[in-house]
Amino acid sequence: MKNPWIVPAAALVLGAVGGYISGKNGESAGPSSGTTEASQRTRSVSRHEGTGETTKKTIRPASPDQISKIAGNSNRVQALLEFYAGLTPEQLAEEAGKLENLPMNERMMASFLLFGRWAEVDPTAAMAFSNTMGMAGGFVRPTILQSWASVDPANAAKYFTQNPREFAMMDIMGGGRGPMGGQGASSIIASEWARQDPAAALAWANSLEKGKGQALTAVVSEVAKTDPRKAAEMLGSMDAVDRAGAYKAVAAQYGALDFPAAQTWIRTLPADEQAAAMGSALSGLSNTDPTLAAQQVKSMEAGNAKDQAIADIAKNLGRKDPQAAAAFVKGQDSEQAQRDSMREFMPAWTSQNPAAALAFVSSYPAGPVHDSAAQAYVWSNNTSPPADLIKVAETITDEGDRNRTMGIAAMRWMREDPEAAKAYVNSSASIPAEAKQRIIEGRGMWGGGGGGGGGGLGGGRGR
Repeated sequence: MKNPWIVPAAALVLGAVGGYISGKNGESAGPSSGTTEASQRTRSVSRHEGTGETTKKTIRPASPDQISKIAGNSNRVQALLEFYAGLTPEQLAEEAGKLENLPMNERMMASFLLFGRWAEVDPTAAMAFSNTMGMAGGFVRPTILQSWASVDPANAAKYFTQNPREFAMMDIMGGGRGPMGGQGASSIIASEWARQDPAAALAWANSLEKGKGQALTAVVSEVAKTDPRKAAEMLGSMDAVDRAGAYKAVAAQYGALDFPAAQTWIRTLPADEQAAAMGSALSGLSNTDPTLAAQQVKSMEAGNAKDQAIADIAKNLGRKDPQAAAAFVKGQDSEQAQRDSMREFMPAWTSQNPAAALAFVSSYPAGPVHDSAAQAYVWSNNTSPPADLIKVAETITDEGDRNRTMGIAAMRWMREDPEAAKAYVNSSASIPAEAKQRIIEGRGMWGGGGGGGGGGLGGGRGR
């Protein structure tokens, strides 16, 4: 089976659609309307006069190709869910073989919806098919496992323990969401099982030889979403080596639901675990009250835990008030916390008020913090002229970060005004000679000229 559609975008589709499948869990879809015959995919309802009796007639789309013509992406997702829900396992297998015939973006969405449904009715067949897909199988296998565990966690767990090599890459690649990271195989099963039977999920997680810590953390984290006190009690049954990650998971949920109670609980933890747990609690609190979290973080001692909490607070505060987030970040003593925070709130501010965001960037003297702010501004700015963005990129002191950021701006400029962009690139003393031709030819520029800035916005976060 050919799989030319393996691209980084697949991870994004998996995260979005996989979560949608998990939330639906096979439930029937609600009514919807459309203007074409293809969009009449739900139920047309007629009422018999005088009796109040309602009859329903279900009209299902004939194929994913027909669904692709429906207006509205959310309508297409709903229609695909309904289409696949009406197929037998054999028909699902047949449809899986047709996925290559769809355009790439539709193929990705359809494949994850299809395998999510297939896993609920014939999971072993769905898993076997994924093993014939080469690299593509790695993107759908987490969805198969999660959908399977959502309806039959015990047998999903049994399959996992009997076939560990099928899931090895999920953990090697950083979790069950491929390039996006996230949960590993044992965590996916444990999370789904904990939603149905926390005690059974905890017992299974404790029985594991590999992935035990991740699975236990997934169980207590799931329980903590609704009952953090109970989750905290469950930690007592865990080995000390498995508790570190679990403390943070429980603290994050506890902080969001009841921060004063979370503080009290954190004081009972081992001294060397309290800072990380408090940072997680503040990150959780920032989801519901970022202003209060910004005040509370002042009491934390300097260190990695505080830096991480500051960045999370900046992200959530920035969604509500980017200018307040900027003032909060600038008031921090930690250079690392300021650098890490730039990518979290600058995109929102740049979108709302690019002039103010640029003034904030310019308020920093040359150096690492300015570099991170400038990168975040350029990478997230979709409104300013590329020629202006180039000037901002030129102020970045780290050579690697400057090259990458100038490359992004130059490539945008090439799309808008190729002649002006080429003239700039050819005359620039800031762009390495080997990168100029790649930009002019539209191949981009990556890898830069050294420096310790790392990729992305402002280098990697020290987490």
